[in-house]
Amino acid sequence: MKICEIFPSIQGESSMVGIPMLFIRLTGCNLRCSYCDTKYAYEKGYEASVQEVLKSIRKSNLRYIAITGGEPLLQAEVYWLMEALLKDFNLLLETNGSLSIEKVPHGVKIVLDIKTPGSGMSHKNLLENLRFLKAEDEVKFVITNRDDYEWAKNFIRTHTFKAKEILFSPAFGILSANTLAKWILEDTLPVRLNLQIHKFISVK
Repeated sequence: MKICEIFPSIQGESSMVGIPMLFIRLTGCNLRCSYCDTKYAYEKGYEASVQEVLKSIRKSNLRYIAITGGEPLLQAEVYWLMEALLKDFNLLLETNGSLSIEKVPHGVKIVLDIKTPGSGMSHKNLLENLRFLKAEDEVKFVITNRDDYEWAKNFIRTHTFKAKEILFSPAFGILSANTLAKWILEDTLPVRLNLQIHKFISVK
């Protein structure tokens, strides 16, 4: 499999924000979101077997691992990696929502992106993924403007899924957190304001 990077950091998003984690970032992505902040993960990386990855992370004392990208589900080996990691770690998968999550092992916590129109990739949302979400999973909307906000608000009102955490994240450097917070409060939406606190610290 192709690994972009492996590094320890503080989880900056989701309901697990603030938790120290080991991040395994896989190379490659099938989307090109307008606000992407990890374009280097499109191609940068090195080849490693699942066993080599497991050997390299056994030295870590962190009990939480996040598998991210790029888009990790593009690589078939990621399923073997997840199965192996579940034996010893609490595991989080961050996926862009364009590929099926049906075969993701049950013990993995999924953070599923729902792409808004402002991303330029909303036509790539695989809506059948909603029926595979578990109660402990999370859905994330990155909001670039008021149109995105209204679109996301309508989405959660017209679609049913088991995931209890709904994350609204302002696109970094595009929409202010204050503005998004104001809209959420005005509409009393049942969502979590999702800020990327890893953008404000430098421990990577």
